[in-house]
Amino acid sequence: MTKRLAEVAVLAGLALGCAEPEPTQMAEPPAASEGTEGEEVRLTNLRQLTFGGQNAEAYYAFDGSRLIFQTTREGVPCDQIYTMELDGTNARMVSTGDGRTTCGYFFPGGESIVYASTHLGGADCPPEPGFEMGYVWPVYDSYDIFTANPDGSGLTRITETDGYDAEATVGPDGRIVFTSLRDGDMEIYSMNQDGSDVQRLTNSPGPDGGPFFSADGSKIVFRGRRIEPGPELDDFQRLLREGLWRPTSLEIFAMDADGSNLRQVTNLGGASFGPFWHPDGERIIFSSNWHNPEGRNFDLFIINEDGSGLERITFNETFDGFPMFSPDGANLVFASNREGQVEGETNVFIADWVD
Repeated sequence: MTKRLAEVAVLAGLALGCAEPEPTQMAEPPAASEGTEGEEVRLTNLRQLTFGGQNAEAYYAFDGSRLIFQTTREGVPCDQIYTMELDGTNARMVSTGDGRTTCGYFFPGGESIVYASTHLGGADCPPEPGFEMGYVWPVYDSYDIFTANPDGSGLTRITETDGYDAEATVGPDGRIVFTSLRDGDMEIYSMNQDGSDVQRLTNSPGPDGGPFFSADGSKIVFRGRRIEPGPELDDFQRLLREGLWRPTSLEIFAMDADGSNLRQVTNLGGASFGPFWHPDGERIIFSSNWHNPEGRNFDLFIINEDGSGLERITFNETFDGFPMFSPDGANLVFASNREGQVEGETNVFIADWVD
């Protein structure tokens, strides 16, 4: 799904109980400064790892030794899962090559991977929606979640429910957290590596998704939006029934690993997504266009879990998103339109992190 996202550079690529989270009481956000790449003081030794096509959602193995990512490139008509070394070499496809895939992730120990794929619904790329209803993002009901060996062999289907199952990531104990429409709304669930013991973690109308565990596995961060009853919720639910949603207003949320203690981290406006915990478990890095909510310029920001200390990390005038810290916090990998040879080209970059 990153291909459509990156082409428009709008969003390149989900609590037990029904309690609503309390929005964090934040100070007025700092004014968006007009900067240049030279002001990216948190990032040094920036290196480009991919060249050409649409490359995004690059995530570290738990030992920090390699990356798994999704790509649409020459000979690959829609997103497939690849792995590569930290210098970008030895890139190889580990998904089937059929259908469309999203969100590859390593398990602890590096002996298995997980990703979502539509290939059981057909070998062709599923059709992308037009712009008749504005900018909408498909949530294909043919997506299911699979595990495999790191080379792609031993493929095993672990979800079999109707509707969208995707956006799977893994905690340090091997438990999977993922997004699903199985109950009619976009919610976050967790399960064991074999697909057993499925637990629903969120339960309020809105697009909860993109979850990641903290390094110690005790917390989950995700993007979402609480939608009150009314025309907006009616529109959201209508689109979901058609396998679509409109990702234009999102905030960052956190909760404990069992879905309890749900809290809203940001209250910025615009679209904030792709959050990931710093290894210290106290800070969250994410991508947002809150400083330019009607535009296509997404940058990386970091914020304390309590909503304080918002800091802008990138100042590129295109798209920066899908950030992930290395396990030791020494490096940051992210996707960006910077240095693209054609409009909308998205590549994976890695940099040393200055703390």
